[in-house]
Amino acid sequence: MKIAVTYENGEVFGHFGHTEQFKLYDVEDGKIVKEEVVPTNGSGHGALAVFLADQGVDALICGGIGMGAQNALTAAGIIFYAGVTGSADAAAKALAEGKLEYVPDARCDHHEHHDGDCGHEHCADHHCEGN
Repeated sequence: MKIAVTYENGEVFGHFGHTEQFKLYDVEDGKIVKEEVVPTNGSGHGALAVFLADQGVDALICGGIGMGAQNALTAAGIIFYAGVTGSADAAAKALAEGKLEYVPDARCDHHEHHDGDCGHEHCADHHCEGN
């Protein structure tokens, strides 16, 4: 599995669409075996999903993320864990071990009120009401 984390100064960067770099982690048997920081080269929002897919990423850890980026990641087959804060390394390690704590509702686009019925299972599952 390959994990990407929005990255700035060792921490999970707070907004997916504005991240300037990702830290990538290769995981084997629940352990991180390789790490590298890669620049986004100015890519933003939906283009970042293509960037991550090109890197072979399976899962993304981030802070906030809008609906357009969510759709692009889903289309690229990348699972995302939003609402994560703190150390990027700790978050990646927790995901590799199946112990990541995150805020599912952070995945909801707060600019678009969809009353929990945007057609995305994660919103319905977590009763997001466009807060």
